[in-house]
Amino acid sequence: MGFFGVAWFAYHAAVELTPAGHRSLNAVMNQYRYRWMEQLVVRENRIVDTTIMASLMNGTAFFASTSLIAIGGVLALLRSADAVLPVFANLPFGQATTPLIWEVKVIGLAIIFVYAFFKFAWSYRLFNYMAIIVGAVPVLNEGNREEGLAVAHQAASMNIVAGKHFNRGQRAFFFSLAYLGWFIGPYVFVVATAAVLYVMWRRQFISDARLAALGRNHVQEPDAGRP
Repeated sequence: MGFFGVAWFAYHAAVELTPAGHRSLNAVMNQYRYRWMEQLVVRENRIVDTTIMASLMNGTAFFASTSLIAIGGVLALLRSADAVLPVFANLPFGQATTPLIWEVKVIGLAIIFVYAFFKFAWSYRLFNYMAIIVGAVPVLNEGNREEGLAVAHQAASMNIVAGKHFNRGQRAFFFSLAYLGWFIGPYVFVVATAAVLYVMWRRQFISDARLAALGRNHVQEPDAGRP
């Protein structure tokens, strides 16, 4: 559990609290959020923008609903200790445990999903706030350039905050997969945590998605003459 907690905090610090986080995929996408709002100012027809906002809110609502379902499933495990404990004890690297320890593990998993739900629910609310601010962004003209850009940057800032909480909710989902290793044994728990930490770090700092966002994707494109 100590390694799990340190891994979670270390990833949080690397992405959000240290200068290294400015090179992460999340930070790159935050710049695009500002560019999106700056383009919104000059558009009179904002159907594209409202479609994007609806997509962001729908995705966040889906994860919030999934968190509630996960919480219900985890709480159901509290009533099945007698049936499940022998199964985990017979798995490779599995260890026999007591009903009390089982309940502690299950409650810990429930806490992770509750945390994820709060993050997704708050992110959904923030995306709604962003939509309201977007509605207040005036169409850019000679007389309101400063005001229009200021409100657009406010909308972008709200978008970034909403995205930050959404990312924290997804982070909880990813680490919950590592937490499942604890039900088998401590060594599996440590290995699963390290594996999830590596995958998440790789996606943020050395992934093809980050290169694509930076315009440095070296994936070979098809020849123009091919159908």
